[in-house]
Amino acid sequence: MKVLVATEKPFAPVAIEGIRKETEAAGHELVLLEKYTDKAQLLEAVKDADAMIVRSDKITPEVLDAAANLKIVVRAGAGYDSIDTAYAKEKNVVVENTPGQNANAVAELVFGLLVFAVRNFYNGKAGTELKGKRLGLLAFGNVGRNVARIAKGFGMDIYAYDAYCPASVIEEAGVHAVASQDELFQTCDVVSLHIPATPETKQSINYAVVNQLPKGGILVNTARKEVVDEAQLLKLMEERQDLKFVTDIKPDADAEFAKFEGRYFSTPKKMGAQTAEANINAGIAAAKQINAFFADGCTKFQVNK
Repeated sequence: MKVLVATEKPFAPVAIEGIRKETEAAGHELVLLEKYTDKAQLLEAVKDADAMIVRSDKITPEVLDAAANLKIVVRAGAGYDSIDTAYAKEKNVVVENTPGQNANAVAELVFGLLVFAVRNFYNGKAGTELKGKRLGLLAFGNVGRNVARIAKGFGMDIYAYDAYCPASVIEEAGVHAVASQDELFQTCDVVSLHIPATPETKQSINYAVVNQLPKGGILVNTARKEVVDEAQLLKLMEERQDLKFVTDIKPDADAEFAKFEGRYFSTPKKMGAQTAEANINAGIAAAKQINAFFADGCTKFQVNK
């Protein structure tokens, strides 16, 4: 079988070595398309691919139509909204992700952003500490659980809301379970977003929701850009000089947010999974999942059933 690694943002060389080792040990051929700059390059490369490993690459109906032999696409990472999963299902193409492989990397970035924020972006003026602050986690999946683990070391008081995770599971992890998203924002000094971009969540973090944060509140987004209503958040930050917003997903309105000097920060590009360890873990996990699929039809991590 031909396994195509198609990545605009390439894996680290050591990750590619691991992917190659897993793929070739199973008797498959590995083909690389790295740093491609035109969709035509991707369309040509997928023509005879039986499997694909991608990162944040857009796998559209056009790409799927060009891939006559394609049987499985694995997103090396958790979020898979860049893949048209419904159309893939129509084409009998299995789509999988690699949940949990990037979770610690994203969680550590949350605290990199948070320490930066509470210390006034290191401008030389006195800031505050995270110890004793109330941290709210909007969703308690792999990343949220890792954030909670690290927050305990900072001495934070941790709360979480997840519509799909039982309160008992949250409480068993030593985290306070709250009954609603509104209660989370009303209760916590800091809210960290870990929700996927779905029809229910897109634009859901809006003026009314964020305005419930107490004075001096901080919003952290390392999830997806689409979940934040940028226009409404801009309006709120104009009105509330006490709020801060930090993210690793540059908003479309980055230039407008930038005027809130000392209250807004975005990394130049999405950084959550940008560690050597996460890169290696997710890439090798993707290769192993493809091998399992071809060996015995395993679809444990399928997201388009």
